[in-house]
Amino acid sequence: MSLTTLRASASSAVAAIDAKTPAHRDRAVDGLRALALLAVPTGHWLLGGFSLDAQGALHNASPLAAFGFFAPLSWVLQMLGVFFLVGGYASVLSYRRARERGASTAGWLRGRLARLGRPVLGVTAVWAAMIPVLYAAGVPETTLRTGSTLVIQPLWFVGVYTVITALTPWCVRAARRLGVWAAVPLIGSVAVVDFLRYGPLASAMPSWLSLLNLLPGWMFAYQLGVCWGEKKLGRRGAWVLLIGGTALFAALLLAFHYPASMVGVPGEARTNSHPPSLLVLALAAAQSGAAILLRDRIGRLLRRPALWAPVVVINLSAMTILCWHQTAMLAAAVPASFAGAIPGLTTAPDTLVWIAARLAWLPLFAALLALIGRYARGFESPWKRVSRGRRALAGVLAAGFAVFALGLA
Repeated sequence: MSLTTLRASASSAVAAIDAKTPAHRDRAVDGLRALALLAVPTGHWLLGGFSLDAQGALHNASPLAAFGFFAPLSWVLQMLGVFFLVGGYASVLSYRRARERGASTAGWLRGRLARLGRPVLGVTAVWAAMIPVLYAAGVPETTLRTGSTLVIQPLWFVGVYTVITALTPWCVRAARRLGVWAAVPLIGSVAVVDFLRYGPLASAMPSWLSLLNLLPGWMFAYQLGVCWGEKKLGRRGAWVLLIGGTALFAALLLAFHYPASMVGVPGEARTNSHPPSLLVLALAAAQSGAAILLRDRIGRLLRRPALWAPVVVINLSAMTILCWHQTAMLAAAVPASFAGAIPGLTTAPDTLVWIAARLAWLPLFAALLALIGRYARGFESPWKRVSRGRRALAGVLAAGFAVFALGLA
């Protein structure tokens, strides 16, 4: 096929996608979701790496341990706040339409939760089936555990998002009653927990205390999105979020000495993201304010068919990207581990050579993700032809993989 033919085919596909888009579609919101989605694999691929031991097994490593100047990059790539903001906004619209059609709240929730659960069940079941095959093929158990840990890491996000989605009706009621103030108790509770675990009483606090930040920490931006969807958060509120969030972020870094990285760094005692600290919420507030203020500009930009088409493709493959991007990286790194030290893949991420090499590997990771997604995206569709027996088998395999990945077996 000639280059001219390829261009014509691509132009035709782009035009078709644009033509099929309803006039009422909020392109800006879809664009923000696509941006936040792409930040997840990009962040994991850039800020995660491997080291190779004497037995040829892979271990997790991070360039952040050697290069502190990478920390600001994590501020850009940590866009879960935007993802939850858009998720809350979209859920409000979906919930409202469902109620207008006469659907029950329970029915709406079942549909939303099934869309989140199917891809998770799919990736974990496939990995459970792959592990014995890979082990028989000579892949070290340590490598398999490293890979399983990476695969299951993004799924905590899906679990939290699922719980928060189930709380949407209550979020809507809170937004209607309190407006944007409904988000204040969430950030306040995180501030209190942070004070207890990092303040003068920290030594007397139980280790599980930080877990109290898990739900309110990620629900904060979702509640802002609900308020946005309910028209309780406009440009004035967005400016307050942007300026206030930025100021709080700077104060926490400079005056209260929060870790600069938004992701965990091996060897560091404190982490901002697992569970979220007040610094994560400050960043989410600033990002949410900026997203709302830029909405109209983004919407106008995405009126261009060539820019809109990729956004549609990314949104249609959202869960596939979240669930399988680590597998794409492992699909390159695991075979490479048999060849020894390969810069950017199996060498420790502690040199500038590694950074340059990792950047060069990113297109391969993206291509592998696209190839995997071609087959894995079927998990996002309703499993109408899947028997109950196969669903039960997938559930058993998924549970087995979770036990293995969490080191329980």
